[in-house]
Amino acid sequence: MALYEILHDTTYRYDSAVALSQQVAHLRPRECAGQRTLAHHLEIAPAPARRSERSDFFGNPVTAFALHAPHTELIVRARSRIRVDPPAWPEPAASPPWEAARDHLRDGLSGHAPLRADARDAGQYRFASPFVALGDEAAQYADYALASFTPGRPVLEALLALSARIHADFRFDPAATSVATPVAEVFAARRGVCQDFSHLMIACLRALGLAARYVSGYLLTEPPPGQPRLIGADASHAWVALWCPGAGWIDIDPTNDLQPGSGHITLAWGRDYGDVCPLRGVILGGGGHSVEVAVTVMPVEEGPPPRRGGRPARAADAPD
Repeated sequence: MALYEILHDTTYRYDSAVALSQQVAHLRPRECAGQRTLAHHLEIAPAPARRSERSDFFGNPVTAFALHAPHTELIVRARSRIRVDPPAWPEPAASPPWEAARDHLRDGLSGHAPLRADARDAGQYRFASPFVALGDEAAQYADYALASFTPGRPVLEALLALSARIHADFRFDPAATSVATPVAEVFAARRGVCQDFSHLMIACLRALGLAARYVSGYLLTEPPPGQPRLIGADASHAWVALWCPGAGWIDIDPTNDLQPGSGHITLAWGRDYGDVCPLRGVILGGGGHSVEVAVTVMPVEEGPPPRRGGRPARAADAPD
């Protein structure tokens, strides 16, 4: 078991006054297997005129708020305390052949086989979504994936193999992409960040008819030996979950080529990044703007609070 204190600070600065702002935040970590939110507090400045809490279509906690008074700066700080129990992932070799996993959902969704409710929910993650376009591009993703998804191979063995190939074939490069970069460009350039690699892996899996969803969250990063942990030195993260009949959702982090453990904290999940953006909205006015995001994942057992400093993480609309 691990306990974490998470700080997620977002600051928008506008060139001119914003007259009206409507925002939606995915900043409260969701409850899920092996993870529990012990405390959560969301501070918003200026204070919103309206604020409400709800769950979105995917079951993620959402805070919606509106600012009606003119403002040139918006600060949103989320503080959460999370308990994470390391997951016990199933033995990959014992999983069903990947074709059986594909056919299980395909036949069930077409009405030829009964599906449990959790499998019916998984079916929605088999199709293209705004950030994971398929269409004419699906063939190239399927061809790439089939080098790992050989005939009859256990689906989780194939999943791990695909993750290893993405990790080896693609270079982590924060300057190569933006939040709007299409998967096809990432595939061609062979570089990007965790959001890109997650979208690419999802495209490969969906092109084979498998169900894959996008998971946003946080990743514990360690400071250099002998150095204190710095506030704002961590970053948002993203990975993938695949539906496996009999085992449920199995997570995989292609950016680091590993299955998430106690250092991964789930924030939200959906079809792609667009469903789980930490903070998004519409404004009236403002002109140009800048945004700064600082994320800290701090083990509670570390003792005294860390000193301030460190380089802010990338902007809220780019999780790396």
